[in-house]
Amino acid sequence: MKSRHSAFDLLICDCDGVLVDSEIVADRILVETISSLYPGRGAEQVLVNGFGTQTEVLLARVADHLGEALPVNFSEELRNNLDRRLALEAEPIRGIRQALETAGLPVAVVSNSPESRVRNAIRRAEIGHLIGDRIYTADHVERPKPAPDVYLLAAHSLMVPPERCIVVEDSGPGVTAAKAAGMSVIGFVGASHIPAGHDAKLLGLGAGHILNDMGLLPQLIADLSRQRSAS
Repeated sequence: MKSRHSAFDLLICDCDGVLVDSEIVADRILVETISSLYPGRGAEQVLVNGFGTQTEVLLARVADHLGEALPVNFSEELRNNLDRRLALEAEPIRGIRQALETAGLPVAVVSNSPESRVRNAIRRAEIGHLIGDRIYTADHVERPKPAPDVYLLAAHSLMVPPERCIVVEDSGPGVTAAKAAGMSVIGFVGASHIPAGHDAKLLGLGAGHILNDMGLLPQLIADLSRQRSAS
């Protein structure tokens, strides 16, 4: 898989917060659910700034805070509810379809979310024709982000050297994972859930550039490609 006239051969996007503005919906549902189940116990506080982290990991933090196990089947029921609500409520990131169509690179998706949720997000964003089956999730590896495994799986499966991949990520675990995989990373801070100062956090974790408007992605990739080719 090679792209002519580019220093990159593959564009890899995270899903939640990059393709669809879903993190704010998922966070709201998770907080509402935990607050109603354990009122007045402050369990929802451990969920703050948890975006980019697997739901199962967040629930383990809640259980540790409470000092007790969550109800049997709670994780499965919550996951099903999240899938259903996100499929109905998550809106595409503004400009994402046009950005991917004009970026000039094949596109893959790498996510900590379940594959079913990623496919629903791709459908919501109307970009299935750009992605095809180039979908790699935590379901496919032993260690999710912030480990680099799922990014390395995508690169290996598509026969693209990691250094020829450019990644768009919005979360700390995602940037950490992509950087550890040896890929160039753009930190996206244009989704509605992004807190103040998050751009500096992503830069500190290894993102090479910050993007707050998805419409500027094609030009940024072109600029970075020229800079790399000239160096």
